[in-house]
Amino acid sequence: MRWPGGWQRALAVLLAIVGMQRVGAQPEDLGRVGRLPQRPPPHGFWLSDVLLHRVAFFDAKRQTMLGTITSGSANVGFVIHPVFSRERGEIYLPETYYSRGVRGERSDVVTVYDAATLEPLAEIPIPPHRGEYFAGAAANALSDDGRFLAVFNVTPATSLSIVDTIARRFVTEVETPGCSLVYGAGVRRFFMLCANGEALVVTLDATGMPETITRTTAFFDPDTDPVMEKAVRADDRWYFVSFEGRIHEVDVSGAELQFTRPWALLDAADAGWRVGGQQPLAVHARSRGLYVLMHQGGIDTHKAAGTQIWVYDLANRRRALRFPLDNPLVAFLGQQAGLARDGWTRALLRLVLPNPGVSAILVTQDDEPVLIAAAQEPPNLSVHDARTGALVGEIRDAGLALGLLFAP
Repeated sequence: MRWPGGWQRALAVLLAIVGMQRVGAQPEDLGRVGRLPQRPPPHGFWLSDVLLHRVAFFDAKRQTMLGTITSGSANVGFVIHPVFSRERGEIYLPETYYSRGVRGERSDVVTVYDAATLEPLAEIPIPPHRGEYFAGAAANALSDDGRFLAVFNVTPATSLSIVDTIARRFVTEVETPGCSLVYGAGVRRFFMLCANGEALVVTLDATGMPETITRTTAFFDPDTDPVMEKAVRADDRWYFVSFEGRIHEVDVSGAELQFTRPWALLDAADAGWRVGGQQPLAVHARSRGLYVLMHQGGIDTHKAAGTQIWVYDLANRRRALRFPLDNPLVAFLGQQAGLARDGWTRALLRLVLPNPGVSAILVTQDDEPVLIAAAQEPPNLSVHDARTGALVGEIRDAGLALGLLFAP
Protein backbone atom coordinates (compact mmCIF):
# COMPACT_ATOMS: atom_id res chain seq x y z
CA MET A 1 0.00 0.00 0.00
CA ARG A 2 1.22 3.52 -0.76
CA TRP A 3 0.24 6.64 1.07
CA PRO A 4 0.09 10.00 -0.76
CA GLY A 5 3.39 11.78 -1.25
CA GLY A 6 4.54 15.37 -1.81
CA TRP A 7 1.83 17.98 -2.31
CA GLN A 8 -0.84 15.29 -2.15
CA ARG A 9 0.19 14.41 1.39
CA ALA A 10 0.25 18.09 2.33
CA LEU A 11 -3.25 18.49 0.94
CA ALA A 12 -4.48 15.50 2.91
CA VAL A 13 -2.98 16.75 6.17
CA LEU A 14 -4.38 20.24 5.60
CA LEU A 15 -7.86 18.87 4.97
CA ALA A 16 -7.70 16.75 8.11
CA ILE A 17 -6.64 19.71 10.25
CA VAL A 18 -9.29 22.00 8.80
CA GLY A 19 -11.89 19.29 9.15
CA MET A 20 -11.15 18.69 12.82
CA GLN A 21 -11.40 22.40 13.51
CA ARG A 22 -14.62 22.64 11.54
CA VAL A 23 -16.38 19.65 13.01
CA GLY A 24 -15.30 20.23 16.60
CA ALA A 25 -15.57 17.84 19.52
CA GLN A 26 -18.98 16.54 20.44
CA PRO A 27 -19.79 15.70 24.07
CA GLU A 28 -19.95 11.96 24.69
CA ASP A 29 -23.26 10.51 25.84
CA LEU A 30 -22.39 8.35 28.86
CA GLY A 31 -24.30 5.97 31.09
CA ARG A 32 -26.66 4.41 28.57
CA VAL A 33 -27.37 0.68 28.96
CA GLY A 34 -29.50 -1.19 26.45
CA ARG A 35 -30.28 -4.55 24.90
CA LEU A 36 -29.74 -5.72 21.37
CA PRO A 37 -32.85 -7.00 19.59
CA GLN A 38 -33.67 -10.68 20.10
CA ARG A 39 -33.32 -11.18 16.36
CA PRO A 40 -30.28 -9.43 14.88
CA PRO A 41 -31.12 -6.65 12.41
CA PRO A 42 -30.85 -7.91 8.82
CA HIS A 43 -27.93 -5.58 8.17
CA GLY A 44 -26.17 -6.27 11.47
CA PHE A 45 -22.53 -7.35 11.50
CA TRP A 46 -19.53 -7.69 13.83
CA LEU A 47 -16.05 -6.25 13.32
CA SER A 48 -12.89 -7.15 15.25
CA ASP A 49 -10.22 -4.62 16.22
CA VAL A 50 -6.84 -5.94 17.41
CA LEU A 51 -5.67 -2.59 18.82
CA LEU A 52 -8.82 -1.87 20.80
CA HIS A 53 -8.97 -5.61 21.57
CA ARG A 54 -12.66 -5.88 20.97
CA VAL A 55 -15.34 -7.04 18.61
CA ALA A 56 -18.07 -4.47 17.91
CA PHE A 57 -21.61 -4.89 16.59
CA PHE A 58 -22.87 -2.47 13.92
CA ASP A 59 -26.10 -1.86 12.06
CA ALA A 60 -25.19 -1.08 8.45
CA LYS A 61 -28.65 0.32 7.70
CA ARG A 62 -28.51 2.83 10.56
CA GLN A 63 -24.73 3.16 10.12
CA THR A 64 -24.11 3.05 13.83
CA MET A 65 -22.39 0.92 16.47
CA LEU A 66 -24.76 -0.93 18.82
CA GLY A 67 -22.40 -2.64 21.26
CA THR A 68 -18.93 -4.06 21.95
CA ILE A 69 -17.27 -7.05 23.64
CA THR A 70 -13.73 -6.64 24.97
CA SER A 71 -11.61 -9.75 24.51
CA GLY A 72 -8.65 -11.07 26.49
CA SER A 73 -5.71 -9.32 28.15
CA ALA A 74 -4.73 -5.97 26.70
CA ASN A 75 -1.88 -5.88 24.17
CA VAL A 76 -1.67 -9.64 23.71
CA GLY A 77 -3.09 -11.85 21.00
CA PHE A 78 -4.51 -11.15 17.57
CA VAL A 79 -7.28 -13.72 17.20
CA ILE A 80 -10.68 -12.23 18.03
CA HIS A 81 -13.09 -14.66 16.40
CA PRO A 82 -16.61 -14.88 17.85
CA VAL A 83 -18.95 -17.76 17.00
CA PHE A 84 -22.73 -17.36 17.16
CA SER A 85 -25.58 -19.63 18.25
CA ARG A 86 -28.93 -18.38 16.97
CA GLU A 87 -30.85 -21.17 18.70
CA ARG A 88 -29.66 -20.21 22.18
CA GLY A 89 -28.98 -16.52 21.62
CA GLU A 90 -25.35 -16.88 22.69
CA ILE A 91 -21.93 -15.80 21.49
CA TYR A 92 -18.85 -17.96 22.09
CA LEU A 93 -15.51 -16.16 22.17
CA PRO A 94 -12.22 -17.97 22.91
CA GLU A 95 -9.96 -15.61 24.85
CA THR A 96 -6.47 -15.52 26.36
CA TYR A 97 -5.51 -13.84 29.65
CA TYR A 98 -2.22 -13.33 31.47
CA SER A 99 -2.00 -12.83 35.23
CA ARG A 100 0.27 -9.79 34.78
CA GLY A 101 -1.39 -8.30 31.76
CA VAL A 102 1.22 -9.13 29.12
CA ARG A 103 3.12 -11.79 31.09
CA GLY A 104 2.66 -14.25 33.92
CA GLU A 105 0.44 -17.30 34.08
CA ARG A 106 -1.61 -17.81 30.95
CA SER A 107 -5.21 -18.97 31.00
CA ASP A 108 -7.36 -19.67 27.94
CA VAL A 109 -11.15 -19.74 28.20
CA VAL A 110 -14.21 -19.84 26.01
CA THR A 111 -16.45 -17.08 27.33
CA VAL A 112 -20.18 -17.41 26.72
CA TYR A 113 -21.91 -14.06 26.16
CA ASP A 114 -25.62 -13.24 26.06
CA ALA A 115 -26.29 -12.09 22.49
CA ALA A 116 -28.83 -9.48 23.66
CA THR A 117 -27.06 -7.90 26.64
CA LEU A 118 -23.46 -8.84 25.69
CA GLU A 119 -22.96 -9.77 29.34
CA PRO A 120 -20.76 -12.82 30.12
CA LEU A 121 -22.78 -15.87 31.16
CA ALA A 122 -20.03 -18.43 31.73
CA GLU A 123 -16.33 -19.16 31.31
CA ILE A 124 -15.15 -22.55 30.12
CA PRO A 125 -11.42 -23.18 30.77
CA ILE A 126 -9.54 -24.77 27.87
CA PRO A 127 -5.85 -25.77 27.47
CA PRO A 128 -3.58 -22.69 27.09
CA HIS A 129 -2.71 -23.64 23.52
CA ARG A 130 -5.05 -21.40 21.53
CA GLY A 131 -3.52 -20.30 18.25
CA GLU A 132 -2.54 -16.63 18.06
CA TYR A 133 -1.91 -15.25 14.59
CA PHE A 134 -3.04 -12.37 12.42
CA ALA A 135 -5.83 -12.02 11.48
CA GLY A 136 -7.44 -15.18 12.80
CA ALA A 137 -9.52 -16.59 9.96
CA ALA A 138 -10.85 -20.12 10.70
CA ALA A 139 -9.64 -19.96 14.31
CA ASN A 140 -12.84 -21.49 15.72
CA ALA A 141 -15.87 -23.35 14.39
CA LEU A 142 -19.24 -24.45 15.73
CA SER A 143 -20.71 -27.80 14.76
CA ASP A 144 -23.85 -27.56 12.63
CA ASP A 145 -26.04 -28.69 15.54
CA GLY A 146 -24.66 -25.82 17.62
CA ARG A 147 -23.43 -28.05 20.43
CA PHE A 148 -19.67 -28.44 20.01
CA LEU A 149 -17.12 -25.68 19.52
CA ALA A 150 -13.70 -26.51 18.08
CA VAL A 151 -10.83 -24.14 18.90
CA PHE A 152 -7.64 -24.33 16.83
CA ASN A 153 -4.42 -24.71 18.86
CA VAL A 154 -0.78 -24.27 17.83
CA THR A 155 2.22 -24.61 20.17
CA PRO A 156 3.66 -25.16 17.35
CA ALA A 157 2.10 -28.65 17.45
CA THR A 158 -1.46 -28.39 16.11
CA SER A 159 -4.62 -29.67 17.74
CA LEU A 160 -8.29 -28.89 18.42
CA SER A 161 -9.86 -28.15 21.79
CA ILE A 162 -13.44 -29.45 21.84
CA VAL A 163 -15.95 -27.62 24.05
CA ASP A 164 -19.51 -28.72 24.86
CA THR A 165 -21.44 -25.43 24.72
CA ILE A 166 -24.55 -26.91 26.39
CA ALA A 167 -22.81 -28.67 29.27
CA ARG A 168 -20.39 -25.71 29.53
CA ARG A 169 -17.32 -27.92 29.73
CA PHE A 170 -14.08 -28.72 27.95
CA VAL A 171 -14.31 -32.23 26.48
CA THR A 172 -10.94 -33.15 24.99
CA GLU A 173 -7.96 -32.05 22.94
CA VAL A 174 -7.58 -33.76 19.55
CA GLU A 175 -4.05 -33.91 18.10
CA THR A 176 -3.94 -33.00 14.39
CA PRO A 177 -0.28 -33.12 13.24
CA GLY A 178 0.36 -31.40 9.94
CA CYS A 179 -3.12 -29.88 9.70
CA SER A 180 -4.32 -26.44 10.76
CA LEU A 181 -7.34 -24.17 11.20
CA VAL A 182 -10.89 -25.49 11.50
CA TYR A 183 -14.14 -25.39 9.50
CA GLY A 184 -17.60 -26.69 10.41
CA ALA A 185 -18.65 -29.63 8.27
CA GLY A 186 -21.77 -31.24 9.70
CA VAL A 187 -23.74 -32.05 12.83
CA ARG A 188 -20.67 -33.20 14.77
CA ARG A 189 -17.93 -32.85 12.18
CA PHE A 190 -15.07 -30.47 11.37
CA PHE A 191 -12.31 -30.38 8.79
CA MET A 192 -8.84 -28.84 8.67
CA LEU A 193 -6.33 -27.95 5.94
CA CYS A 194 -3.22 -30.11 5.74
CA ALA A 195 0.23 -29.16 4.47
CA ASN A 196 0.07 -31.66 1.59
CA GLY A 197 -3.24 -30.39 0.20
CA GLU A 198 -5.46 -32.92 1.95
CA ALA A 199 -8.22 -32.24 4.46
CA LEU A 200 -8.30 -33.80 7.92
CA VAL A 201 -11.87 -34.70 8.95
CA VAL A 202 -12.69 -35.00 12.65
CA THR A 203 -16.06 -36.55 13.56
CA LEU A 204 -17.28 -36.50 17.16
CA ASP A 205 -19.59 -38.85 19.01
CA ALA A 206 -22.56 -37.69 21.07
CA THR A 207 -20.31 -36.81 24.02
CA GLY A 208 -17.82 -34.78 21.96
CA MET A 209 -15.05 -37.38 21.91
CA PRO A 210 -13.44 -38.12 18.51
CA GLU A 211 -15.27 -40.95 16.77
CA THR A 212 -13.22 -40.95 13.57
CA ILE A 213 -10.22 -38.97 12.29
CA THR A 214 -9.62 -39.44 8.56
CA ARG A 215 -7.76 -37.78 5.71
CA THR A 216 -9.19 -37.06 2.29
CA THR A 217 -7.32 -37.09 -0.99
CA ALA A 218 -5.54 -33.84 -1.85
CA PHE A 219 -7.94 -31.23 -3.25
CA PHE A 220 -5.32 -28.54 -3.99
CA ASP A 221 -1.61 -28.47 -4.82
CA PRO A 222 0.32 -26.66 -2.08
CA ASP A 223 3.43 -26.37 -4.27
CA THR A 224 2.03 -24.95 -7.51
CA ASP A 225 -1.14 -23.13 -6.40
CA PRO A 226 -2.10 -23.32 -2.70
CA VAL A 227 -5.47 -22.14 -1.46
CA MET A 228 -5.93 -19.24 0.92
CA GLU A 229 -7.39 -20.18 4.29
CA LYS A 230 -9.97 -17.37 4.08
CA ALA A 231 -12.92 -19.43 2.87
CA VAL A 232 -16.66 -18.66 2.95
CA ARG A 233 -19.60 -21.00 3.34
CA ALA A 234 -23.03 -21.06 1.71
CA ASP A 235 -25.34 -23.82 2.93
CA ASP A 236 -23.35 -27.06 2.68
CA ARG A 237 -20.51 -25.76 0.51
CA TRP A 238 -17.24 -24.07 1.42
CA TYR A 239 -15.52 -21.90 -1.19
CA PHE A 240 -11.73 -21.55 -1.13
CA VAL A 241 -9.75 -19.39 -3.55
CA SER A 242 -6.21 -20.18 -4.65
CA PHE A 243 -3.37 -17.71 -5.07
CA GLU A 244 -3.88 -17.84 -8.84
CA GLY A 245 -7.61 -17.20 -8.62
CA ARG A 246 -9.15 -20.68 -8.85
CA ILE A 247 -12.20 -21.59 -6.76
CA HIS A 248 -12.14 -24.92 -4.92
CA GLU A 249 -15.54 -26.06 -3.64
CA VAL A 250 -15.84 -28.43 -0.67
CA ASP A 251 -19.26 -30.10 -0.30
CA VAL A 252 -19.88 -31.20 3.31
CA SER A 253 -23.46 -32.43 2.85
CA GLY A 254 -22.70 -36.14 2.53
CA ALA A 255 -21.08 -38.85 4.59
CA GLU A 256 -17.73 -37.90 3.05
CA LEU A 257 -16.40 -34.55 1.88
CA GLN A 258 -16.69 -34.06 -1.88
CA PHE A 259 -14.46 -31.79 -3.97
CA THR A 260 -15.51 -30.31 -7.29
CA ARG A 261 -13.13 -29.58 -10.13
CA PRO A 262 -11.59 -26.10 -9.55
CA TRP A 263 -12.80 -23.28 -11.78
CA ALA A 264 -11.08 -20.04 -12.71
CA LEU A 265 -12.19 -16.54 -11.73
CA LEU A 266 -9.92 -14.93 -14.32
CA ASP A 267 -9.41 -15.26 -18.04
CA ALA A 268 -6.87 -13.82 -20.47
CA ALA A 269 -8.59 -10.44 -20.51
CA ASP A 270 -8.13 -10.11 -16.74
CA ALA A 271 -4.33 -10.16 -16.79
CA GLY A 272 -2.81 -8.17 -13.94
CA TRP A 273 -5.78 -8.62 -11.58
CA ARG A 274 -5.51 -10.75 -8.46
CA VAL A 275 -7.49 -11.77 -5.40
CA GLY A 276 -6.17 -10.21 -2.19
CA GLY A 277 -6.85 -8.91 1.29
CA GLN A 278 -7.27 -10.50 4.70
CA GLN A 279 -10.94 -11.38 4.01
CA PRO A 280 -11.30 -11.40 0.21
CA LEU A 281 -14.43 -13.56 -0.20
CA ALA A 282 -18.08 -13.09 0.70
CA VAL A 283 -21.16 -15.00 -0.41
CA HIS A 284 -24.89 -14.35 -0.56
CA ALA A 285 -26.43 -17.79 -0.14
CA ARG A 286 -29.93 -17.00 -1.40
CA SER A 287 -28.88 -15.46 -4.71
CA ARG A 288 -25.85 -17.77 -5.09
CA GLY A 289 -23.54 -14.79 -5.55
CA LEU A 290 -19.81 -14.98 -4.75
CA TYR A 291 -18.13 -11.63 -4.04
CA VAL A 292 -14.37 -11.36 -4.59
CA LEU A 293 -12.03 -8.53 -3.55
CA MET A 294 -9.66 -7.72 -6.43
CA HIS A 295 -6.56 -5.60 -6.95
CA GLN A 296 -3.96 -5.08 -9.65
CA GLY A 297 -0.65 -6.65 -8.68
CA GLY A 298 1.94 -9.32 -9.28
CA ILE A 299 2.88 -12.64 -7.74
CA ASP A 300 2.73 -12.83 -3.94
CA THR A 301 0.42 -9.82 -3.57
CA HIS A 302 -2.34 -11.98 -2.08
CA LYS A 303 -2.39 -9.82 1.07
CA ALA A 304 -2.73 -6.54 -0.82
CA ALA A 305 -5.92 -4.55 -0.31
CA GLY A 306 -8.50 -4.46 -3.10
CA THR A 307 -10.10 -1.65 -5.08
CA GLN A 308 -12.84 -3.56 -6.92
CA ILE A 309 -15.49 -6.20 -6.22
CA TRP A 310 -16.14 -8.88 -8.81
CA VAL A 311 -19.39 -10.81 -8.35
CA TYR A 312 -19.81 -14.34 -9.73
CA ASP A 313 -22.99 -16.34 -10.27
CA LEU A 314 -22.22 -19.68 -8.62
CA ALA A 315 -24.90 -21.41 -10.70
CA ASN A 316 -23.02 -20.86 -13.96
CA ARG A 317 -19.61 -19.83 -12.59
CA ARG A 318 -19.55 -16.62 -14.57
CA ARG A 319 -18.90 -13.05 -13.56
CA ALA A 320 -22.18 -11.16 -13.29
CA LEU A 321 -21.08 -7.77 -11.92
CA ARG A 322 -17.97 -5.69 -11.37
CA PHE A 323 -17.85 -2.45 -9.40
CA PRO A 324 -15.26 -0.14 -7.79
CA LEU A 325 -15.03 0.43 -4.05
CA ASP A 326 -14.99 3.93 -2.67
CA ASN A 327 -11.54 5.30 -1.84
CA PRO A 328 -11.15 4.87 1.97
CA LEU A 329 -8.56 7.66 2.16
CA VAL A 330 -10.97 10.12 0.57
CA ALA A 331 -13.80 8.88 2.79
CA PHE A 332 -11.67 9.27 5.94
CA LEU A 333 -10.58 12.80 5.05
CA GLY A 334 -14.10 13.72 3.94
CA GLN A 335 -15.57 12.56 7.22
CA GLN A 336 -13.00 14.50 9.24
CA ALA A 337 -13.62 17.64 7.18
CA GLY A 338 -17.40 17.29 7.13
CA LEU A 339 -17.48 17.06 3.33
CA ALA A 340 -20.64 15.82 1.59
CA ARG A 341 -20.26 12.26 0.34
CA ASP A 342 -21.38 13.20 -3.17
CA GLY A 343 -19.88 16.71 -3.20
CA TRP A 344 -17.38 18.14 -5.67
CA THR A 345 -14.56 18.30 -3.11
CA ARG A 346 -14.58 14.55 -2.57
CA ALA A 347 -14.84 14.03 -6.32
CA LEU A 348 -11.69 16.12 -6.76
CA LEU A 349 -9.88 14.18 -4.04
CA ARG A 350 -10.76 10.90 -5.76
CA LEU A 351 -8.95 12.19 -8.85
CA VAL A 352 -5.73 13.21 -7.09
CA LEU A 353 -5.35 10.77 -4.19
CA PRO A 354 -4.34 7.11 -4.66
CA ASN A 355 -6.75 4.44 -3.50
CA PRO A 356 -5.14 2.32 -0.70
CA GLY A 357 -7.98 -0.21 -1.02
CA VAL A 358 -9.96 -2.25 1.50
CA SER A 359 -8.89 -5.45 3.22
CA ALA A 360 -12.11 -7.24 4.22
CA ILE A 361 -15.64 -7.68 2.86
CA LEU A 362 -18.91 -9.18 4.10
CA VAL A 363 -22.37 -9.50 2.53
CA THR A 364 -25.53 -9.58 4.64
CA GLN A 365 -27.94 -12.48 4.03
CA ASP A 366 -31.31 -10.70 3.68
CA ASP A 367 -33.36 -10.06 0.53
CA GLU A 368 -31.84 -6.59 0.14
CA PRO A 369 -28.22 -7.40 0.93
CA VAL A 370 -25.49 -4.85 1.47
CA LEU A 371 -21.76 -5.33 1.15
CA ILE A 372 -19.61 -3.98 3.99
CA ALA A 373 -16.03 -3.07 3.07
CA ALA A 374 -13.44 -2.54 5.82
CA ALA A 375 -10.18 -0.68 5.16
CA GLN A 376 -7.19 -0.74 7.49
CA GLU A 377 -5.14 2.24 6.28
CA PRO A 378 -6.82 4.53 7.09
CA PRO A 379 -9.51 2.71 9.14
CA ASN A 380 -12.81 3.09 7.33
CA LEU A 381 -16.10 1.25 6.80
CA SER A 382 -18.23 1.71 3.70
CA VAL A 383 -21.61 0.18 2.85
CA HIS A 384 -22.56 -0.74 -0.73
CA ASP A 385 -25.73 -2.11 -2.30
CA ALA A 386 -24.67 -5.71 -2.95
CA ARG A 387 -26.95 -5.98 -6.00
CA THR A 388 -25.66 -2.90 -7.84
CA GLY A 389 -22.43 -1.89 -6.12
CA ALA A 390 -23.71 1.61 -5.38
CA LEU A 391 -22.26 3.32 -2.30
CA VAL A 392 -25.13 3.79 0.18
CA GLY A 393 -23.38 4.81 3.39
CA GLU A 394 -20.33 5.17 5.60
CA ILE A 395 -19.70 4.26 9.23
CA ARG A 396 -17.23 6.66 10.80
CA ASP A 397 -15.02 6.10 13.84
CA ALA A 398 -15.43 2.31 13.59
CA GLY A 399 -12.10 1.56 15.26
CA LEU A 400 -8.33 1.79 14.98
CA ALA A 401 -7.12 -1.51 13.46
CA LEU A 402 -10.09 -3.01 11.64
CA GLY A 403 -9.86 -6.79 11.36
CA LEU A 404 -12.33 -9.46 10.29
CA LEU A 405 -16.05 -9.08 9.62
CA PHE A 406 -18.57 -11.58 11.00
CA ALA A 407 -22.28 -12.17 10.40
CA PRO A 408 -24.38 -13.10 13.44
